[in-house]
Amino acid sequence: MNNYYKFGRIITTIIMAMALRIAPWPDFIEIFNPDWVLLALIYWTIAIPERVGIFHAWVFGLLTDVLTGRAFGQHALAYSIVSYVCIKLHKRLRPFPLIQQELFIFLFLLLSQLLLFWVKNLETPGQLSATFWLPVVSGTLCWPVVYKSLRFIRLLHSSK
Repeated sequence: MNNYYKFGRIITTIIMAMALRIAPWPDFIEIFNPDWVLLALIYWTIAIPERVGIFHAWVFGLLTDVLTGRAFGQHALAYSIVSYVCIKLHKRLRPFPLIQQELFIFLFLLLSQLLLFWVKNLETPGQLSATFWLPVVSGTLCWPVVYKSLRFIRLLHSSK
């Protein structure tokens, strides 16, 4: 199968994750909205680290910064560091069942939120609210659905 087509599927899934990231949610759901882009990047860097890497995470992080109106480079930094850790650990993470993977996903999302909080405090020091951590929990709980959906997309045409 054409490699451009395969990479097109990856790009399409990340664009869909960006759409979920900026979709207008009701306020009571918005505080739980996980970082869909990071979840997709985590999946792809664990599944095929030779095709999706730190550069891709950096580029999609910059695009996420533009889409969300955050400080330019904030998500790029967080996504790049999380992708680096995922690439380093991908051989160890793949064999784990989804329940055990969720622990690592929680840690990756927590690392990202801590980096985002750190950068935000460099701009304007502020207090840490409890709602700041809710996307970490919701993203961890969404991991099995994200994993199975993206795995289905990845394997969709590979058997042909």
